[in-house]
Amino acid sequence: MKLQFPREGAPEGERPKVRTYTVREWDAERGLLTIDFVVHGDEGIAGPWAAAAQVGDTLGLQGPGGGYAPDPTADWHLMAGDTSVIPAISTSLARVPVGAPVHVFLQVHGPEEQVGLTSPGDLEVHWLHGDGDGLLAEAISALDFPPGTPQAFLHGEATSVRLARRHLVVDRSVPAESLSASGYWKRTLTDEGWRDAKRDWNAQVEAETAST
Repeated sequence: MKLQFPREGAPEGERPKVRTYTVREWDAERGLLTIDFVVHGDEGIAGPWAAAAQVGDTLGLQGPGGGYAPDPTADWHLMAGDTSVIPAISTSLARVPVGAPVHVFLQVHGPEEQVGLTSPGDLEVHWLHGDGDGLLAEAISALDFPPGTPQAFLHGEATSVRLARRHLVVDRSVPAESLSASGYWKRTLTDEGWRDAKRDWNAQVEAETAST
């Protein structure tokens, strides 16, 4: 979903700040939409708003978007990312077929950021602690892949995603059509700055694996 955050004291007619979030759960009977926020102190737009939100406060919503869903015919499933991807992975795990092998790699700062994950599938979660760009790719490269071709969901910090995607496509020969990869954010860039740079990032990612 695209969430539109009001800015206190902004001139009338000024556009709200927009941030992208994954729906954690939708209860149609209750009309209840659940979205998880990570609060980084007083920094950012969404975190401070969520921390101070009161009953009756409003947000603008656009969406939903996105084209990924677990394929029930896939041999097995690989999901990887960082803290920002936990809601998307949590939602996706619920849609994995019963007994289907699924490996989840999540890079977080430490054990305090780990959460409980469940799935009808045969789930194995690999928690990675640290901030290194190559940590995710390194951990995936050490996995003894189950038989068959995985359907892979790889989202999160842009450099980590690019390195992990390259490993999957180049070193593991995972078909591009079996892989959903996207940089949610990039270190050193604001959300607006990342949106401006993402087209070039997409082109770089495709060029790295175009010859495979």
